[in-house]
Amino acid sequence: MKIGYSFWGFLGAGITDSPDGGRSHRRPFIDAIQAAGHQVVFLQPDRDLVEAGDHIAAPYRFDSGLPDLDVLFTEWRWPIPGRNTTACGAQGHTCDLHRQAELLDHYTDGFGLPTIIWDKDRQLPLSDPLRSHRDVVVCEAAMTPSAGARSLLFPLDDALLDAADPVALAAQARPFPLSYIGNQYDRDEAFHRFFAPAAARLPHWVAGKWRDTRQWPHVTFVGRVPFREVSRMYGESLATVLLLPDRYAAVGQMTQRIFEAVLAGCLPLAPATIAHAARFVPDELIVKDGAEVVTAVHRLWSIAGTTEHADLIAACLAKLEVFRLSRQMQTLQAILAELAPLRPQTIGARR
Repeated sequence: MKIGYSFWGFLGAGITDSPDGGRSHRRPFIDAIQAAGHQVVFLQPDRDLVEAGDHIAAPYRFDSGLPDLDVLFTEWRWPIPGRNTTACGAQGHTCDLHRQAELLDHYTDGFGLPTIIWDKDRQLPLSDPLRSHRDVVVCEAAMTPSAGARSLLFPLDDALLDAADPVALAAQARPFPLSYIGNQYDRDEAFHRFFAPAAARLPHWVAGKWRDTRQWPHVTFVGRVPFREVSRMYGESLATVLLLPDRYAAVGQMTQRIFEAVLAGCLPLAPATIAHAARFVPDELIVKDGAEVVTAVHRLWSIAGTTEHADLIAACLAKLEVFRLSRQMQTLQAILAELAPLRPQTIGARR
């Protein structure tokens, strides 16, 4: 199939001052789609080139028009006041939302083209008519997706998972007992309950965009860091806490942070408030509050570099199997097979 793929982000490392969790998994996912025999054309601007100055070579193609397609696939964008809700050309405006609306109007509503919406941020309202549209399949990166939606988790490249060596990872020097990499967005409650109390008792750092930190003067915030630094920073950290917005935690939607951390040997502590927490980490890494974070980190510190430490990393790597790219591709291929009969039979039917 020829798949029109709409995303607002980067294929490469991109720029530091821009949130985009897809950097850790988008390119392997696209490569796997094309390796399966599909043709992918990107329908949003090439931000790697325009903003980061990176020329991502073929086999990637961008198209600012409305090319003939078999399927529209969009990483869902939502209104962000002052950014994509302003007029085109206004200062600070990004046109991701306008472009997405154009694509949905042209392909989904105009021609009844099969459409996959990947609601990666859980921003598509349950009442949105797209959820009941006959030509639309909604996917969510959750263990328990919304009614009618399909589970499509953030994919982890098989090669990276297979290459991870728990013994070598356990042997690395880890001068920082506790760390967190990620932005503040809707994480205040989880941060206040699980990370902040532990930060008062343990050496630590927090990287990411945190605009309002006044209630945590004892926490060391280091600001945003380049994407290429993420693996190195996790590689120097013994443990992290998997902080999720409530709307993620309630349905077991784990972000890419878990495999970024584990692949670097940084052990993830999962708040017990996360649905399906035991599917993401071993039971001994599930914590109920900040005090248990401290206790867990002290225990991990006591076994650092030992066989027990390596075994625990291996157990965390085994938990990542649920994210394996080849497994997520099976889900996508099944959806594409279901959508195939819905395609307009001729190009003329789309005009």
